[in-house]
Amino acid sequence: MTGRRQPDPEQPPFIIRKLRSRRAQHPHGAWKVAYADFVTSMMALFIVLWAAEQSPVIRSSIATYFRNPSALPSGREQSGLLPAGTGVVALPASGVVADSDEDALTEAAVRLRAALEAEADLRELKDQVRIEMTPEGLRVQLVERDDSLFFEIGSAQIKPTLTRLLGVVAQVVGALPNDVAVEGHTDTRQYDRPGRTYSNWELSADRANSARRVMEVGGLRQRQIVRVVGLADHDLLVPQDPLDAQNRRVSIIVRHRKPETTARGAGRDGLAQLRKLSARATEVHP
Repeated sequence: MTGRRQPDPEQPPFIIRKLRSRRAQHPHGAWKVAYADFVTSMMALFIVLWAAEQSPVIRSSIATYFRNPSALPSGREQSGLLPAGTGVVALPASGVVADSDEDALTEAAVRLRAALEAEADLRELKDQVRIEMTPEGLRVQLVERDDSLFFEIGSAQIKPTLTRLLGVVAQVVGALPNDVAVEGHTDTRQYDRPGRTYSNWELSADRANSARRVMEVGGLRQRQIVRVVGLADHDLLVPQDPLDAQNRRVSIIVRHRKPETTARGAGRDGLAQLRKLSARATEVHP
């Protein structure tokens, strides 16, 4: 008998199932989250690199922050490293965010210390830079040592190390609206000059003037320096040792602003801000 084979009733039937391949589910937007994080990180990197090229002070502040974040002030509203007009962080015209003149000078002192810590060659000179708050204002004293001189002996010719220090001071202080006074000091050693017409009075005054010229080129505003004086050896830093090298120094005093001056300045800044806002509103709604 030919034909199909009859199924054996004692054997269970064979069931063949054909599975259809399913396409992998679309990952939706999960990859976008990782990509957004990457783009944000790259943007932050380029902002830091761009900011570091704005000025040595900003570069020093950024470097100091990454070494030790506690070295810079924190917790203050609207504080930042970038000066006004950069389009990234808006700061007042003074360039320092502070609630009062005292706070502004204190923050300037912090930035000076940060700038000294940021550069290796300046870090070696930090013991010769004395920064302190006085009743007159912020005083920055650049003192000599026997093994580290800022001027040629018996001369007002500035050495490169002092030029570098004065440039850093000028960039920080130049962002402040405060007046500045410069003082020159010597020890009690007298230098022989023909005719003996050149004394420590002339030497200290000439050194103060040399420092003034460097700072005015380095970043101070026009007419910000209101007083330059040479005190010779009449204001010794180490009175018990009149010949000590530390007595030879240049002092930069950032004076406190007078109350009426501060009020007028705040009023002018506020009026300027109102005019800018009015101009923007006119452009948006002609």
